[in-house]
Amino acid sequence: MQSLTRIVALVFFLLTAASQAEHVIVTGGPALRKWENYRTSQDQHDRWWANFVRASTLRMAEIRKAYGPGAPLVWMVYQPGYQTRGREDGKPYTAWIAEQASKRGATLVWFSGSGDFIQALNSRPRGTVETFDYFGHSNRYCFMFDYGNEIMAASTAWLHERDISRLKSSIFSRNAYCKSWGCHTGESMSKVWKSKLGVALEGARGPTLYNDVGQGTMPAVRGSWAR
Repeated sequence: MQSLTRIVALVFFLLTAASQAEHVIVTGGPALRKWENYRTSQDQHDRWWANFVRASTLRMAEIRKAYGPGAPLVWMVYQPGYQTRGREDGKPYTAWIAEQASKRGATLVWFSGSGDFIQALNSRPRGTVETFDYFGHSNRYCFMFDYGNEIMAASTAWLHERDISRLKSSIFSRNAYCKSWGCHTGESMSKVWKSKLGVALEGARGPTLYNDVGQGTMPAVRGSWAR
């Protein structure tokens, strides 16, 4: 009887854990065209405002296919970047993002800087983050939530690898899958992520390419993925 009770308790625990699992997708902001137009064509970024947004929604579809149609999605988006790009283009980009979140049944969380981001991510329940994906500009040392938006070719909002220790490792499930779809993350930041949080962060060794996301293809790496 005790053995049966333990089995029932274990099954209940596993079912509860599965129902609480969350899939966090973080979306950085685009550069402004007024700055990028000063750069040579091969060095310009974000001609299309929605590179990171579209990649994020493609990932949502992948998650729902892999984890079920009701898999809970938490979509964290850097709001200032889409507000300023929206004003530049004369388009309601933040409203469109909200519509996409609603269409997919995703919980939309706006943030405006590293402090907001850390607080929002740390608020996730213990052990619930099953997958974590970052779409946005980055270098080997940090996620750049803003790049080329307020200042040409510079970032004013980021999560540096030195800030990773401020994240709660307890929010991640034991076998959480984390990936950065930004450039160069696998060259340094991935190692710090694993050291501080105890879960691997797959990242790019080299730049990532968003050329085909508008045609429904996930970003590619010109190099290799690494953990």
